[in-house]
Amino acid sequence: MLFMLKKSLELLRQEAAETGAHTLKRTLGGFSLIAIGIGVIIGAGLFSLTGIAAANNAGPAVTLSFVVAAVGCAFSALCYAEFASMVPVAGSAYTYAYATMGELFAWIIGWDLVLEYSVGAATVAISWSQYLLKFLSKYGINLPPQLVLSPFETATLADGTAVHGLVNIPAMLVVLAITLIIIRGTSGSAWFNALVVTLKVTVVLVFIALGWQYIDPANYQPYIPANTGVFGEFGWSGILRGAGVVFFVFIGFDIVATMAQETKNPQKNMPIGIIGSLLICTVLFVLFGHVMTGLANYTEFKNSAAPVAIAIEKTPYAWLSSAVILAIIIGYTSVILVDLLGQSRVFFSMAKDGLLPPVFARIHSRFQTPLQSNLLLGVFIALFAGFVPISVVGEMTSIGTLLAFVMVCIGVLIMRKKEPNAPRGFRTPLVPLVPILGILTCLVMMVSLPWETWLRLAVWLAIGLAIYYGYGRKHSNLGQEAQRQVA
Repeated sequence: MLFMLKKSLELLRQEAAETGAHTLKRTLGGFSLIAIGIGVIIGAGLFSLTGIAAANNAGPAVTLSFVVAAVGCAFSALCYAEFASMVPVAGSAYTYAYATMGELFAWIIGWDLVLEYSVGAATVAISWSQYLLKFLSKYGINLPPQLVLSPFETATLADGTAVHGLVNIPAMLVVLAITLIIIRGTSGSAWFNALVVTLKVTVVLVFIALGWQYIDPANYQPYIPANTGVFGEFGWSGILRGAGVVFFVFIGFDIVATMAQETKNPQKNMPIGIIGSLLICTVLFVLFGHVMTGLANYTEFKNSAAPVAIAIEKTPYAWLSSAVILAIIIGYTSVILVDLLGQSRVFFSMAKDGLLPPVFARIHSRFQTPLQSNLLLGVFIALFAGFVPISVVGEMTSIGTLLAFVMVCIGVLIMRKKEPNAPRGFRTPLVPLVPILGILTCLVMMVSLPWETWLRLAVWLAIGLAIYYGYGRKHSNLGQEAQRQVA
């Protein structure tokens, strides 16, 4: 069966060793990879989900929820690190599935990641536009609503008049601007991302440092509020439910794995980037949650979309409110950048394997980036962000990422059985325990997601399978080689 064909480790290593004008340029080191990971992990979710988890589930023990979620992510991160050190090529979970489970599973995972990155970038761009308007309004700058809303949205003016939107120009411009940065080269993108990460981490550290001295110890009593009798509402079950809520703040370290083919010494630097970004973010998140719930009682965050603003009111630093909004804007910018990077690299790998048209695998001779692919995807996502309302685009769900996590953990088990002696720059510890715990953790998270998320995934996969059987299977490099051997 052609769809069960697998790429050998030898073939993947040959691809990783390719050099020249038609290959991706290796410019990223360990620090750049950590910055990329932090860039996508620390987004606006930190400033909102922390309060939601504290108010509805864990109370001040939201810090423990962060630890539980981080441990769950760590199982998958350790498996990602082993694969990234074995097969340092672009594509992340798509490539790993191709080597362990076959072409059809690889296509499903690749198509899944496309959903995560592209729809995620559009969603974040629309939210970025909304936060930008809030920030500008603080300084008396108000843009015409027709130019910041999609045609399907309306706004009510001060005089009560309702106006329809035409296009969300800020959302389109931010996608196109970041696309141009990415086209110029991965090193330039990494430099820009490092700058953005430095700025928003600074804001988080300033909040922690300034807020720490105004913590009221009484707000930590009780540290673990008594359960209400409903699973997930405080008590230890609330900590676990809170972990499920804040788990989605951590998702994004997997994008580091898509950059393997642009990494110097990937056997060493990929594990550093994946595990390093997760560890740094875990420490920041625990400290952030500790300060926030120490400044204000967790009950004050109930039904608040901006819990950090409530915490800031307990300090004399009113200017921090604007700084937090700025951090959210900056955070979203780097999330869009990394989403667009991950999206194009997955397309690049799929096109190199013949599963997508060759245009997505063409490398610009000067920039050594997939310029045409970046442009096509950038324009498509910009139009999506400009003309589709966020209610339709929907909140970026993580079911595709969780499915990829499961596949990677399974892949480590398979490769330890099939290729026990293959060179590994990093080895996942305590195999098979760690991969099994990673699989179970992710499956529990997937089952907890609403049915609408599963429905959207099913529709998207159906479209992907139609493309695979209509184009990918016929043009697959491995499939054509197998047919030639049979003939």
